[in-house]
Amino acid sequence: MGMNLDQNVVISQISCPGGTVYTIVAGDTLFALARRFNTTVQAIINANPGIDPNSLQIGRRICIPVAPTPGTCPGGFTYAIRAGDTFFSIARRFGTTVSALEAANPGVDPNRLQIGQQICVPAAAPTPGPCPGGFLYTIRAGDTFFSLASRFGVTLQALTSANPGVDPNRLQIGQQICIPAPTPVPTPVTCPGFIYIIQSGDTLSALAQRFGTTVSAITAANPGINPNNLQVGQNVCIPVLPR
Repeated sequence: MGMNLDQNVVISQISCPGGTVYTIVAGDTLFALARRFNTTVQAIINANPGIDPNSLQIGRRICIPVAPTPGTCPGGFTYAIRAGDTFFSIARRFGTTVSALEAANPGVDPNRLQIGQQICVPAAAPTPGPCPGGFLYTIRAGDTFFSLASRFGVTLQALTSANPGVDPNRLQIGQQICIPAPTPVPTPVTCPGFIYIIQSGDTLSALAQRFGTTVSAITAANPGINPNNLQVGQNVCIPVLPR
């Protein structure tokens, strides 16, 4: 008993600057404590000289050193870890990379993220600057460059050129991109029939069948038309075949 009293007296005066004083309970191990407090077994041993990792005493008070936390986060922001977060999912959500996250958080173990732990999310991917002749669009679930190009009557090349630094394969919900002005499409000068405005899903074959003409006749009446890249809103001439 005397030994335990002496030990308690010593431990009551434990020094743990910047850390947490913790009282051992049944079932505790240094490995479990290291995981719970986002530190390492070696760091706990270093903070508690003379501790026996294989014989923790219930009621003993030990020092749990503070886990590394991000310092300054220039150009980024501090983020609190949530259930299910990984560096990979965080990088995709905020338009950055796993390597950039690791560089911004030295000492943080990506395989031992703790709920509530704060990390630095570095600056996201470049956002579009001025969008002359176009407008800024906010990415929604399911958006792709292909679907946006079709919806707004522009080409994939024009959309990509208007958003340098934006990865079309990693669009983030809430991310803003530039939708450039619609791709100019030649309008027939003369039309031996009537002008039709292209709708979503239209093809020259379907139009020819609908209006009683042929694909070759429509193509001839619309010099420069690309049958494989019809743009929603594009004007085309539907020629009337003689009867």
